[in-house]
Amino acid sequence: MGEIRNFKSGNQGGPPPNSAMPRRLAAIIVGDIASYSRLMQADEEGTHVRVKRIERDLIQPSIAEHHGSLVKTTGDGFIAIFDSPVEAVRCSIVIQQNLIGRNASLPKHSRIEYRIGVNLGDVIVETDDIYGDGVNIATRIEGIAEPGQVFISGAIYEQIKHKVVCGYESLGDRKVKNITDPVRVYRVLPDADAVGRTRGRRESILMFLLSLALLVIAGYVLWYLLAQPRSRVGQQAAAPPIVAPSASPSPQSAPSMPSPPAPQAAPAASPSPTAMPSPAASPSPVPLPSMASIQEPDMVAIRAGSFAMGSNDDATERPIHQVVIKPFAIGKYPVTVREWNKCAAAKACEFTAIGKDDAPVTNVSWTDAHQYAGWLAQATKKPYRLPSEAEWEYAARGGTQTKYWWGDKPQPGMAACKDCGDASADQPVNVGSFKPNPFGLYDMGGGVDQWVEDCWHKNYQGAPTDGSAWVGGDCTSHVLRSGSWKNDARYVRPANRDGYDTNVRYPTHGFRVALSP
Repeated sequence: MGEIRNFKSGNQGGPPPNSAMPRRLAAIIVGDIASYSRLMQADEEGTHVRVKRIERDLIQPSIAEHHGSLVKTTGDGFIAIFDSPVEAVRCSIVIQQNLIGRNASLPKHSRIEYRIGVNLGDVIVETDDIYGDGVNIATRIEGIAEPGQVFISGAIYEQIKHKVVCGYESLGDRKVKNITDPVRVYRVLPDADAVGRTRGRRESILMFLLSLALLVIAGYVLWYLLAQPRSRVGQQAAAPPIVAPSASPSPQSAPSMPSPPAPQAAPAASPSPTAMPSPAASPSPVPLPSMASIQEPDMVAIRAGSFAMGSNDDATERPIHQVVIKPFAIGKYPVTVREWNKCAAAKACEFTAIGKDDAPVTNVSWTDAHQYAGWLAQATKKPYRLPSEAEWEYAARGGTQTKYWWGDKPQPGMAACKDCGDASADQPVNVGSFKPNPFGLYDMGGGVDQWVEDCWHKNYQGAPTDGSAWVGGDCTSHVLRSGSWKNDARYVRPANRDGYDTNVRYPTHGFRVALSP
């Protein structure tokens, strides 16, 4: 994690005497705690401590990590300034999604939830504050945001719409206080697919109600048509079916009520898996968790070896250092939606993934990936885990030392990325859609970003040389490898590395598993 850049430190002494105030174009985040007065009234000391902890542990580190500066805190909120609109919005998403995790175990009335507004505009910079319409608009947008959400101005949207992987819902032009012109406002949806669900929710409800109405009408018409012939045959013939059920419903229905639970009782009496095949004991068997129902990933055995890890292409990839790798196995493909949903069905993973069965699972945090590996290890009694960063790069290189495993220049048909020529702009393609590397591994560059076991460090100074995961230090962020279909070709290099918040989900993040011998 980067150190917080205090806004004052870059402006010591303020503007020169008798000179115009310095101005700059900047992205401004304004955050404010919803229902702060109510929270303080209920527990003044406790709320103050919690807010300060969030500022120290989440807000300040997130601003620093995204290359911003904290201008000031306001007791119930904060203001931050960024050179990059992209980083400002990413920072806002990270803060809000981290708060979701922090609030998950708390009752609703005790949750600390921020409203966040982001705007791009011209601001006046002073020693310890910023002013101008750029700040005022961000403040007004924050005021109309809903708790736990990020609202952005049209100016921000135009800068980030093709750069940040998320959805956007247009809320139209809004007239805000003390601002002459209406402001175009968008709601940020961290799940890129959520915008379609948001737009379609109302239509889905209407379609459901219409279908229900048609079903009721059709049922009435069917009843009417069936009832008419009986009435023509005679009242006495029609009478018994009407009178008999109402006269003695209990004797006829009582024997049939207990019968459905009977098939479930047999497995309960004999939980051993060997009792399940008996047709007499279990005519309607209920599936029980077993190894047979676990879909294990295809694994590729990697022999021991050594290699030069890192590159000089980026400061985070230095210094290049020799690493010795022990034998291990790694997933032939990234974990798929089908494989992930086995874990979700077992109630061991927190959500059911959407998408094609053979597409890589996405929108998973490092914690989610670790949870899946733990479940798989427990279910199969095999030591599944996440690969170390060194193991991942060794496997991705496939015995080569070139910039990409196929050479020093990008080539079509080798990886799914934004400028690789074959990638989908909207979603990742199915696993195995591109050529494997020399070790027989698919999608070890592009497709989805892939979590590894290591905590994030800004470079390789002090990194292990035995291939093990580097888990010391600040583990609030973990390492991502591979690059994604949303990144350009430089991100799919085997040496490329990035870090992201441990508990935050992002739509391009996936993973693959490793297996110890």
